[in-house]
Amino acid sequence: MNKVALFIDVQNVYYTTRQAYQRNFDYNRFWQWATGGREVVTAIAYAIDRGDRKQQEFQNILRAIGFEVKLKPFIQRSDGSAKGDWDVGITIDAMDYSDRADTVVLVSGDGDFDLLANKLRQDKGKRVEVYGVPQLTAASLVNAASEFIPIEGELLLG
Repeated sequence: MNKVALFIDVQNVYYTTRQAYQRNFDYNRFWQWATGGREVVTAIAYAIDRGDRKQQEFQNILRAIGFEVKLKPFIQRSDGSAKGDWDVGITIDAMDYSDRADTVVLVSGDGDFDLLANKLRQDKGKRVEVYGVPQLTAASLVNAASEFIPIEGELLLG
């Protein structure tokens, strides 16, 4: 049985699906698509913790689906800008878990992950599936993936 490791950049998928479709990502449908007929070695959703109740309820839904939820605190800078990304954490976890998986699934459109996808494919011989909003996913990431699966249609709620 094919072994799969799932890594979701929650902030990226939230903002890109809202921007492109004014809709939310269907995590349940995604789970069915990405895990069907495969053994899940890990499934991690990376999010920013603002401490609000609605967000905590969403995180509990992710846990009920089967995801481990990793949180970083929301950081508001003095100039009003905000910081809160998981690029390094996702990369470290993907590299760590890749030895136990045949396929690595990354849900993000962030072009910074093209280096990770290339490394996993070329150096580790892994299949890398990238799910992203087509018009908001970096071309370099699409090109680095073994397969690009567009987030559209059935992968959206509503």
